[in-house]
Amino acid sequence: MTDEKSLRSLLETVANGNITPDAALEKLKHLSYEPVGEFAKIDHHRALRTGFPEVIWGPGKTPDQIAQIMEAMRQRNPVVMATRIEPDVFAALETKVNGLRYYDLARICAIAPPTIEPQYPGTIGILSAGTADLPVAEEAAVTAELSGFRVQRLWDVGVAGIHRLLNNRHVIESASVLIVVAGMEGALPSVVAGLADCPVVAVPTSIGYGASFGGLAPLLTMLNSCAAGVGVVNIDNGFGAAVLAGQILRTAYKLRS
Repeated sequence: MTDEKSLRSLLETVANGNITPDAALEKLKHLSYEPVGEFAKIDHHRALRTGFPEVIWGPGKTPDQIAQIMEAMRQRNPVVMATRIEPDVFAALETKVNGLRYYDLARICAIAPPTIEPQYPGTIGILSAGTADLPVAEEAAVTAELSGFRVQRLWDVGVAGIHRLLNNRHVIESASVLIVVAGMEGALPSVVAGLADCPVVAVPTSIGYGASFGGLAPLLTMLNSCAAGVGVVNIDNGFGAAVLAGQILRTAYKLRS
């Protein structure tokens, strides 16, 4: 009952007299949110409101809390995802939750079908400036794929060797929206935006020497981009970048429809 198609089907069934209002109420009673123990309230209604289900933030939660939340969410969502899950936390979760998959580089664990077909047209191109930026870039890529979007990856194409980017311009040209992940001085999104005809979501990372101030320097560089069409998310926020890129594609699909 957390997606529009299922909810519409239920309402039509009630209208046709094939199910009683009481039975429908039973199905809908946790539509807004569902308490889990004394520590969580799952927002099942979020997918209906925003198009994206609630995602579990891992840090600060115990493995037992994460497991209980995932078990409650899997009853109403085909994909359940938790972010920033370290290997030792996943090892504990694996003994509590059946069918759990782990994307180690992205630090994401999920309950999901073996394959997820893209639900919307278009491609999210994801670029990383350096290999050290890959955990954030993969967080964006895995989030987008689990959310039903087509992704194309292009890694290690930072401005220190600009020919690597220029030799792969087809990735930029074929993308419907781009996510560009960079630490150090954070110049890559400006360069990419100067070549692209689509929105660019810039993600600063905390990778860099002391004067990068844990990602503050690339964040400021990206906010001061001289190229137009660049939006910036928070430091290391690959997840947020993927959701924003997905919303752009969903809005484009809605307008075409």
